[in-house]
Amino acid sequence: MTLKLVIGNKNYSSWSMRPWLALRANNIEFEEIFVPLYTGPEDKQRILDFTPSGKVPALVDGDVTVWDSLAIVEYVAERFPQAGLWPEDRARRAHARSISAEMHSGFSALRNECGMNLHRPIRAITLSADARADVARVQQIWMECRERYGKLGPFLFGSFGAADAMFAPVVHRFRTYAIQVEPEVQVYMESMMALPAFREWTRAGLAETLIVEKFEEA
Repeated sequence: MTLKLVIGNKNYSSWSMRPWLALRANNIEFEEIFVPLYTGPEDKQRILDFTPSGKVPALVDGDVTVWDSLAIVEYVAERFPQAGLWPEDRARRAHARSISAEMHSGFSALRNECGMNLHRPIRAITLSADARADVARVQQIWMECRERYGKLGPFLFGSFGAADAMFAPVVHRFRTYAIQVEPEVQVYMESMMALPAFREWTRAGLAETLIVEKFEEA
């Protein structure tokens, strides 16, 4: 039975991007169900028909429904162990889970001040001290991973995995808001942006025409 992944607008929905990328980059077959966000009660009800959270993304696997990006990634990792979403080594796996959970629960200033919007013209804005601290912490995470595991491949833990999927929207944020990054961080970002699945999501997001005004303010 084919998985179903319920997502929002590719232009805006950073949470939808994470499990979508984890699936697509690993050639795991799924049916994409797009529900536009913030368009009214009918579309909101469509999401509620899939998940009681009323939010995207949601993954439907037969009679199993999983919601929340990180929970979906964990489910996919268990369901398709051959994809290697988490490192095999216990210590590396613990590291990958730690930074993924930190991404999932933190960086609120960066999220609020640099909302994901692929259509946005590339230009810098003045960031708060909290957002600058978030930027510094993300770079620290990425550089530490690349220093430790760079010999294994171009991504955070060598090959593309769950941690990369969780941080993927930040790559877009750094690019769109012209945030200055360290050379090692730029190299990692370029590896992510060259990933075929990342490019596919980006092309589709740029092709969308639906505008959500509250996301256009930054």
